Amino acid sequence: MKHTRTLTRLLLICTLLTACNKSNLNFHDEYEKSYNSWLSFKQQHGNSYAYAVAQGSWTGVGSQTIITVKDGKVTQRYFKMSLPPAYQVTISADKLEWTETESEIDTHPGSGAAGPLTLDQIYEKARTEWLPKKPKTTAYFEAKNDGMISSCGYVNDGCQDDCFIGIGIAFIHSL
Repeated sequence: MKHTRTLTRLLLICTLLTACNKSNLNFHDEYEKSYNSWLSFKQQHGNSYAYAVAQGSWTGVGSQTIITVKDGKVTQRYFKMSLPPAYQVTISADKLEWTETESEIDTHPGSGAAGPLTLDQIYEKARTEWLPKKPKTTAYFEAKNDGMISSCGYVNDGCQDDCFIGIGIAFIHSL
C-alpha cells in the first residue's frame, strides 16, 4: 500500500513537470502537429527535399535561399538577392546570386543567405530558440507547407524595423 502511494505521487509529479514543460513553449500543440507532419513527409520521401527561405526588408531588399537535402545531408545552397530599382549601392553579380555545391556548403559567410540547415535542425531551433516563452516578445508560428513549418520566430516588443528573429519558409518539396 505504501509503495502504491509513493508510485502514485511520483507519477503525479512527473505528469505535472511534463505539463509545465509543455506550457513553456508558445504554440506547443501547433508545433507538435507540424513536427509530426514533417516526420511523416521525411519518412515518405527518404529525407530528401528542397525548401526555400524567403527574407525581406522594409527597404525593399529581399532574398531567397533554396536548400537541397539528400538523405538527410545538405547538398546544395542557392542564393539570390533582389534589390529595388532605386537602390543606390552597387553589389557585384557574384554576391547577388550564387550556388554552393556539397563540397562548398557554407563558403559565403555574411552573405545574408539562410544557413545550410536541414528541416530537422530548423524544427530543433524552433523548439529551443524561437518558440520558448520569453518576456517582452511576441511569438509567431505557421504551418502552411502541407502542415509543415512555414513561419516561426519572435519579435522583441518595441522593435520597429526588420525585427523578426526566426525563419520564413516559402515552400518544401520532395526531390
